[in-house]
Amino acid sequence: MPQKAKLGQNFLTDRSARMRIVEALGDISEKTVVEIGPGKAAITELLAQRARRLIAVELDAALASRLKLRFAGSSVEVIEQDILTVDMASLRHGEEKLLVVGNLPYYITSDILLHLFRYHDAISLAVVMMQREVADRVAAAPGSRDYGLLSATTQLYARVERLMTLPPGAFSPPPHVHSSVLRLTFAPRFSELSVDAEGFIAFLRKCFAQKRKTLFNNLRAAGFEPSTITHALGASAISPQARAETLSLEAAASLYRALRAV
Repeated sequence: MPQKAKLGQNFLTDRSARMRIVEALGDISEKTVVEIGPGKAAITELLAQRARRLIAVELDAALASRLKLRFAGSSVEVIEQDILTVDMASLRHGEEKLLVVGNLPYYITSDILLHLFRYHDAISLAVVMMQREVADRVAAAPGSRDYGLLSATTQLYARVERLMTLPPGAFSPPPHVHSSVLRLTFAPRFSELSVDAEGFIAFLRKCFAQKRKTLFNNLRAAGFEPSTITHALGASAISPQARAETLSLEAAASLYRALRAV
């Protein structure tokens, strides 16, 4: 079957890497696992042997059809659907927490992560592969070159661990980039930071609107009065010349609370 570039189809062929990804999920014998983009079942076949229940979400109609035939009569459920339209909460039984695994298409990695975060109440863990450069942004620490809105948002919802990086040769056909696997342990920090999720994330978007601009200028462009910004920065012990990427989540939350208190 020819690769469908628009779907970002680069299939993992390295068996050792496949085993490490599955093992990174831990004991799944009593768990429901959701696999994003199972493709040719390289990881699916390993998951099916271990998981109590496996739900494979595949957008490609031909691949989905093959998967349904291959796993007919097993505990594997194949859903032919765009993962971005899947109600993740509806996939679980009762109050159980889902485990998620997948090789995320490069062109919608951020969209998929944000989709998973919307269902943070339904998910406990995700082991996901993505382009190395995107993984660098997801895992970046405040003050580093790669730290940005995606970093902050991810780290609001989950603890991030780097597991491995794979060369193009681990895939067929080989992509033009290296890929990294991250483990995201869902542990939202909104209560800890004393912020509301919707308001704080909207605030972060304003802070990171123009990366080259100072935090002061981004907030002023977002409609805050200069005097209000100056007061809130002072109350939060943040320099007026600071940029958003230099702030820890704790500092950003302090500034958010200070602005709301004015």
